[in-house]
Amino acid sequence: MSSATLKSSYTTQLTGSRSAASPVSDIPSHYIPQAMPIPSSAADRLIVALDFDSADEAMKLVKELGDTVTFYKVGLQLFMGNGLDGIVRKLTDLRKKVFLDLKIDDTPRTVENAVRNMGIDGVQFFTLQGNGATARAAKAGRGDNEFPKFLQVTYLSSYDQSDIREVYHLDDSMPIDLDDWVVKRTEKIIGSGCDGVIASGSSVKRLRQYYPTAKDLLIVSPGIRPEGTSTDDHKRSMTPKEAILAGSDYLVVGRPIRKAENPVEMAKSIQNEIAGALAELKQRAAAI
Repeated sequence: MSSATLKSSYTTQLTGSRSAASPVSDIPSHYIPQAMPIPSSAADRLIVALDFDSADEAMKLVKELGDTVTFYKVGLQLFMGNGLDGIVRKLTDLRKKVFLDLKIDDTPRTVENAVRNMGIDGVQFFTLQGNGATARAAKAGRGDNEFPKFLQVTYLSSYDQSDIREVYHLDDSMPIDLDDWVVKRTEKIIGSGCDGVIASGSSVKRLRQYYPTAKDLLIVSPGIRPEGTSTDDHKRSMTPKEAILAGSDYLVVGRPIRKAENPVEMAKSIQNEIAGALAELKQRAAAI
């Protein structure tokens, strides 16, 4: 098959006409998540990203935030130099929940064993890449345990239409609705057996039109920026209120808290904004 044909086939999959029916109806029932970890409070919906080089730096912030924050994200930057014992166990020993964002993809046997070896109480979310075989292997490694829930990235919050054109070698003249691309990719992610996605910007609202609740699809949103703060390298950012009203279940916030003059007050401000948005959603539901 020529490269032109391959590109045409792929872009047809991602940009072809969509029906109004929910994608859930097109996915085998044994793939559809049945029990999602619904956050019990506004505070639990905030995940603070520990984007540091050393465990000492990370734990300094964790101790400063104290009981205010219960959930932390550990990504490649921190994990590579510190590992499970050097940072993840330190967090879970403090009864903190962990989102381990490693985006792993390898042979099914390697993925299964990696997830099994990572089995630590307190690791709630774990990111994968790859296809259905990767997700099935990860679930085999999880065994009968409820956690971790497996997530995949739709498109990075630093991506916009120009990045999609560059990655897939598309002509500038080709119209791109990034939200449609996110919905199509999400269908494949859920169809592969994952529990949810990492999604940001206006894509969240579009996804909730197809997957109404966290029982249908767990959505974790990065690129969250309180009003008046820098969006940094996030091209598709939202405020905490915007994200919750759009349908996000958990919000990942890093630099606004890490760089704040008072990280505790910044975290509390974000949690209060989340609480306000949840109250607004409740009022909307009651009015229907």
